[in-house]
Amino acid sequence: FGFLRQNSGLSSGRSIREVMRSVFKELLDSERELRSLERELAVKGAVHPDYPGLSARYDRLQTFFESREGYLIDVKIRTVLSGMGFGATDPATPVDVLSGGEKTRLALCKLLLEEPALLILDEPTNHLDFKTLGWLEEYLLGYKGALLAVSHDRYFLDRICTGIWEIERRRLVTYPGNYSRYVALKEERYIRLQKEYDSRRHQIDDLKEFVARNLVRASTTARAQSRRKILEKLEQDGTERPRPPERPPKIRFTCRREPVKDVLHVERLSLSVGEGAERRKLIDGVDFHLMRGDRVALVGANGIGKTTFLRALLGGGGDKPDHGRVEWGVNTEVSYFEQEEFALSSGKSALNELWDRFPQKTEQELRTVMGNMGITGDAVHKRVSALSGGERAKLKFAILTIKAGNVLLMDEPTNHLDLAAREALDAALKAYTGTLLVVSHDRYLLNKFPQWIAEMHEGGIRLYKGGYDDYLAQRAREEAPARAAPQLEGKDETPQKSAYRTKKQRSEQVARRQEIARLEDEIEELEAEILGLESKVSSPEVAADYLLLRETCDNLEEKRGILDEKLSLWSRLAEEEEG
Repeated sequence: FGFLRQNSGLSSGRSIREVMRSVFKELLDSERELRSLERELAVKGAVHPDYPGLSARYDRLQTFFESREGYLIDVKIRTVLSGMGFGATDPATPVDVLSGGEKTRLALCKLLLEEPALLILDEPTNHLDFKTLGWLEEYLLGYKGALLAVSHDRYFLDRICTGIWEIERRRLVTYPGNYSRYVALKEERYIRLQKEYDSRRHQIDDLKEFVARNLVRASTTARAQSRRKILEKLEQDGTERPRPPERPPKIRFTCRREPVKDVLHVERLSLSVGEGAERRKLIDGVDFHLMRGDRVALVGANGIGKTTFLRALLGGGGDKPDHGRVEWGVNTEVSYFEQEEFALSSGKSALNELWDRFPQKTEQELRTVMGNMGITGDAVHKRVSALSGGERAKLKFAILTIKAGNVLLMDEPTNHLDLAAREALDAALKAYTGTLLVVSHDRYLLNKFPQWIAEMHEGGIRLYKGGYDDYLAQRAREEAPARAAPQLEGKDETPQKSAYRTKKQRSEQVARRQEIARLEDEIEELEAEILGLESKVSSPEVAADYLLLRETCDNLEEKRGILDEKLSLWSRLAEEEEG
């Protein structure tokens, strides 16, 4: 089995290529021995007494190497690295210079290449952008082994899982199906257990009444004693009332007053990060507008600048625009849920954190709000630094609840939340009547509340109407070959025009496909030639002629090298065609 620990990546003095190739050590050792045997067979010749044993050893190794797809080692490595977001990273890069998230992704790459019979993954979707998530899910859907994953990614659980195991109150209960099926079955299970409990209690009460009424009467004593035995057995079997599911937080965002219709106007905004030679442009000349009641999700690759964009909208701090205009409408009251914990005072208690912000509130009022969020009992007196990630998120929700702003900016609000809290947040955002701009990688959430998906990319922001699945469908139509272009004509446009392929791009795509077809023909021919040369090396006629054997082995080695180059080029072109 293979085990990926949460946020625990590779640590190695070796390069990415060396770590990935270490997975195939047995195959690579076999390949080196094959090359050594070829040289030894060529030198000794068929008349040598060791020749039969060496030849048999060569045949066994050759069969082993081919059956394990030894010739595809580098292709497999490139495919997995590219799919997991390392396509543009130099394979010679030392592992130790990577970030923590990159090391975790690389550890997952290594596990996928190892192909264990049981793959155990702890929060595997952390640190992954949408493109990488989609690739990983497709890979796992076709995985031949078994998969056991701990995850709070509900979209992932819906796509991948055929069973859900839930641990609650120190008990494990299993449910067939994916996450959505689990939610329905869990509710059905509680209703069924409650009915069974009520039925048993009713039966016990009836038996107790019968025994009490008939035990002292001579004519019914025997029946009463028989019923008492049944009663004792029922009580011994246990009549514990089923406990309802743990209460999720009650999150409710409200608006104190209504703003004007034009909530936010952004004109020709440009943002950069870094200093000096490290400074780079994030977005340039972006126009962006929010109307009252708009519900927009902001998505994009990791590091693209989503958090910087939100902070620039708020103004102040170090995230000021290079140029451009950010104008908020009259009566807008913006509440901000930030991903980091900078806004919270780590030395204060949770209760005092709220009280210092809202001194006009009574302790009981603040405790009620915190209790609705699931922060109860002694937890209200915990220092903020001692709260769990989920508790700190709920404390920030409490602040937003009391503040009652008519615009909510939220940066990854579902991080650190358990599934019940995520469901509660889904419902709260859906019920909120104000204006929403939310940065999130939670694809399940992104299908719940947005009217628009705003995708941030290098240079700008593009809007797609609908939720996450609608966004995927529109992206697929855009990225489809030229044959799909007519399907886009006549469709309702999003606020920015759809991007069609240029004539040059279509020409390049046609040329690439022709090259792929040509390479596939050449690879097939090379594989046939290699198979013929391998048979020739093993034949007694060639083995008896040292010069011919040496020439054949050299030819075989050359053909294998050419095949590796062709496979590498084919893999790169195929990846370009897919993405």
